[in-house]
Amino acid sequence: MFVRQQASILHADLDAFFASVEQRDDPRLRGRPVIVGGGVVMAASYEARAHGVRSAMGGAQARALCPRAVVVEPRMAAYAEASAAVFAVFERTTPLVEGISIDEAFLDVGGLRRTAGAPRAIALRLRAEVLDQVGLPITIGAATTKFLAKVASAAAKPDGLLVVPPGGELAFLHPLPVERLWGVGPVTAEKLHNRGITTVGDLSRLPETALVAMLGRAAGRHLHALAHNRDPRPVAVGRRRRSVGAQRALARARRSPDDVDAVAIALVDRVTRRMRDAGRVGRTITLRLRFDDFSRTARSHTLVQATADTRAILAAVRDLLAGAAPMIRHRGLTLVGVAVGNLADADAVQLALPFDQRDRGALDTALDDVRERFGATAVTRAVHLGRDQGVAMPVLPD
Repeated sequence: MFVRQQASILHADLDAFFASVEQRDDPRLRGRPVIVGGGVVMAASYEARAHGVRSAMGGAQARALCPRAVVVEPRMAAYAEASAAVFAVFERTTPLVEGISIDEAFLDVGGLRRTAGAPRAIALRLRAEVLDQVGLPITIGAATTKFLAKVASAAAKPDGLLVVPPGGELAFLHPLPVERLWGVGPVTAEKLHNRGITTVGDLSRLPETALVAMLGRAAGRHLHALAHNRDPRPVAVGRRRRSVGAQRALARARRSPDDVDAVAIALVDRVTRRMRDAGRVGRTITLRLRFDDFSRTARSHTLVQATADTRAILAAVRDLLAGAAPMIRHRGLTLVGVAVGNLADADAVQLALPFDQRDRGALDTALDDVRERFGATAVTRAVHLGRDQGVAMPVLPD
């Protein structure tokens, strides 16, 4: 396996992105606790986080925790513009940039030592340029692997820089709690804690076979590799998404089946429009739900043929929602997410379909054209009249 000789993978992550843009654009908000989004918290400044406010928290709970917080409405156009400006700085630094979301990316600076200096010097310059040119704080972690660079950036927040030197990876990684490993959520963490495994070092001392027996083949092998900093993935430039999704956080409140259905329709519309814009079709439909007790569930269905047709994907989502209806009734609902995976290029797949199936999306395409010319809200469904459809989060190109 290829082993890097320098900490040349950077993970750059903007700090409290939406809230930081608000503080940048309104000097009166600087140094004050800021909450973006009233019904559900979309972002919270570090001043608000100090009081326990977190993303996806209900607005009433957030205001109770931090009565002095300033609540502002989200401005998606401003966030998209700031993201584009930051990525322009990334791309001037190195051609090897892999966007993860609108506020974070991996950069490979391994080939720049002669022209730009060592990774630490490049990271320092990058942070200074983002602050000077875009006006936003950014945290950077640098390491020999993507996984460890991301862990380092999380440890350096907010507004910091942490370089894990080659040879010092395990000394940095092993004292950390197991929750820092990708793939360790609440359920896996509880399984590990019940066996006395609380740190990455504890986990690293277990044989892979023991982890496989405890967690299953895929999870066991994955966590065993990460605990030893084995992550051969390169920074991937221009890699297309493996899935296209959207989600909406909901304030704690009882919702009728019609309310939940309206949320699902809006999400499916958003996802399928993005798929058609990107020329993608997909087969696997996944519904993700979060409940009032913060537990989660995910359910999937794979279609016979790949599609970007709104009606076909919405029908699959409705079937998945019907199966989850008892849980929603008894446990409440605070988030709905829809994703389409098993993606393929639309042109290649359409050639294999009968003409009548190729024509099924004609109405969708016509509506897309209207929205493109006159704005996303130019045409809406009757079911959404008078309803809050939530905010469409800005995303990287699909």
